[in-house]
Amino acid sequence: MSLVARRLEAEGLPTVVAGSARDIVEQAGAPRFLFTDFPLGNPMGKPDDLPMQRAVLGMALDLLQNATMPRTTVQTPFVWNDDHRWRQNFMRVDDSNRAQLAAAGEARKAKQELAKQDGRARKI
Repeated sequence: MSLVARRLEAEGLPTVVAGSARDIVEQAGAPRFLFTDFPLGNPMGKPDDLPMQRAVLGMALDLLQNATMPRTTVQTPFVWNDDHRWRQNFMRVDDSNRAQLAAAGEARKAKQELAKQDGRARKI
């Protein structure tokens, strides 16, 4: 995304990259970067937390309007949980959580299928 943003900027289109991989995005030189210290895949806030997602979007638009220097990074104030233990367990799969993760995956699939059926999601 950072390279695409740089290309768009070169063509005169201002951009903001929202992400959760600060080291990668900053190394690639995103013109404006809104960093959320969340697990990868959640740069716009927690799933189903619409107020948080709106706040993050607002911060991205503010950054687009107010950044005064190239390669500006702004960090959102949100935390995934109170103790940041998610980093230790992020993407961990072992015998202690395999059944729980499988059940969560099946519940997610069922929720997605229901969303497709009632028109809230795109059908593939």
